[in-house]
Amino acid sequence: MNHFLNKQSRVLVVDDEPGVRTALEANFLRQGWRVETAGGAQEASLAMNRMRFDLVVSDVRMNDGDGFEVLHSARKIAPSTPVILLTAFGSVPEAVQSMRGGAFDYLTKPVSFEQLQTVAHKVMQRAGQSNTDAAAESGAIKTRIVGRSMQLLKALERGRAAAGTDADVLIEAESGTGKELFARYIHDASSRSRKPFVAVNCAALPESLLESELFGHAKGAFTGAAAAKTGRFELANGGTLLLDEIGEMPLNLQPKLLRVLQEREFERLGETRHIRLDIRVIATTNAPLATMVDDGRFRSDLFYRLNVIPLSIPPLRERRDDISALAEYFAAKFAAEMSLGTPVLTPGFIEQLQANRWPGNVRELANFMRRVLSLHQGGVIDAEHFHEEFQVSPAAGSKSAPTAAPGMTISMLERMHLENTLALTKGNRTHAAEILGISLRTMRNKIREYGLPPRRYA
Repeated sequence: MNHFLNKQSRVLVVDDEPGVRTALEANFLRQGWRVETAGGAQEASLAMNRMRFDLVVSDVRMNDGDGFEVLHSARKIAPSTPVILLTAFGSVPEAVQSMRGGAFDYLTKPVSFEQLQTVAHKVMQRAGQSNTDAAAESGAIKTRIVGRSMQLLKALERGRAAAGTDADVLIEAESGTGKELFARYIHDASSRSRKPFVAVNCAALPESLLESELFGHAKGAFTGAAAAKTGRFELANGGTLLLDEIGEMPLNLQPKLLRVLQEREFERLGETRHIRLDIRVIATTNAPLATMVDDGRFRSDLFYRLNVIPLSIPPLRERRDDISALAEYFAAKFAAEMSLGTPVLTPGFIEQLQANRWPGNVRELANFMRRVLSLHQGGVIDAEHFHEEFQVSPAAGSKSAPTAAPGMTISMLERMHLENTLALTKGNRTHAAEILGISLRTMRNKIREYGLPPRRYA
């Protein structure tokens, strides 16, 4: 058996002749592969959308499309999947077309099983060598991101591609989708994985302290600076710096950040000595920076400098296929923390989870699972437990909540929605900010702007 295979190695065989499919399937099974088959290009595309393959072997001439359509689908759905094309009508133009299209190899029928297995062996050898090299350079990827939906896998593929470069990355996604987790994934998959990963939340720090936190300061640089301080840029040198909620960075600090990103050097506050940086910057935002640029709330030159590799993470409502896996993961995780046996989540409970929109995304689902396990420590969690613990947002149509009326201004609607969400979270500003997709700083500003009693909201 090919020693580069493991029990998960999977091949997709595509041919419109049943006899050929059966013969190829039997050959791959004997070699230790897990095999899926498809009778044409459309069926192959559906299979690739449903699961991941380590190799695709496709006939070129078929009644339902052709091998080049299969190749195009593979490049679109899973760009790293190697494709071998087979044809009884070998020609130089087709060979050139297949290689330009990204095929791993091009074989002319009749193809012996030995010849096909030789090429398949090269595919797995190359994949195995690539994994070995990556492990030697950067160690195993420690960050675990749960889910197998097509939307999530595409985002992970883009993150893995970004990890292979030193380019800065901008992650735009709603609150609670796992932006920091993706940033750590990119760091862990990169050659910098053995170096520091340092995160700073631009929205959580007061404006007066943010510059010192980022760049550090010398002793006596300002009133209260009783000792020198090393900034986050310096702490992350050689590794990765995460600038979380970059959209909350004050405008007056953005030019200095831009210069540091361009020059890869900076000075601590109160010093003139230049400190050189070898660093990758990953910035995250829950608000579209391009819109903030148009509104004059973010510098366009800084946006373009950060947006070298843009990455978006789909919200949970767009990848419902992941909800079941996430629920099982959180159930096991929280049960272990509480010293409980792992509960059984019934199909009815999972159906209720998948029917919900989860405006707070994965973070909201995690909080909900923790609450369910905390209050229902039995062995089975069913639909009844979902209805007992899930609170429908007043803003989503509860009869007890105020509703919009004709003639209300935008500010009146915003205030009403803000109050409804704060009521839903029992005054928890952090949770309300997550649901609304805004930063905690913006939440505080809105409470102040609308004259809501700040002591009521924790």
